[in-house]
Amino acid sequence: MDTFRVVDDNRVLYLDLTGSGNETAAHLLENGRITIMFCSFDKSARIMRLYGRGRAIHPRDDRWNEYLAMFPAEPGVRQIMEIDVISAMTSCGYGVPRLEGLEERDTLRKYWQSRGGDAVVQYQQENNIESVDGLPTGILADDTRSAK
Repeated sequence: MDTFRVVDDNRVLYLDLTGSGNETAAHLLENGRITIMFCSFDKSARIMRLYGRGRAIHPRDDRWNEYLAMFPAEPGVRQIMEIDVISAMTSCGYGVPRLEGLEERDTLRKYWQSRGGDAVVQYQQENNIESVDGLPTGILADDTRSAK
């Protein structure tokens, strides 16, 4: 899906869609650290990792509309991850399998398009306010609990 943007030399965004867990948001609240990994599955064996510190941007935040406008409309949007890139590294990727016929999977998009009304918000309230290990994710405006 078209959910990743390079904003400048040291900042990237990705549009986070509602799913079964909200681990990244919880871990960003806890310590701010994040790694993004890209893998090549075609003929070129290559892996790239971005290391940085990040934060989740929600509809209640000042930059929400500015950032959201950078992405195509998608159903089920949850938050936007803003990452200050500290370093980047590539590696060989020799152990990554070569796959052919890769295409975008539209299951998540269809799932949220078929739901109506407040289904996304209700799902987030039921499934996304805490990580699997009980950390707050910050998805709710009144969720003031955080590790630091």
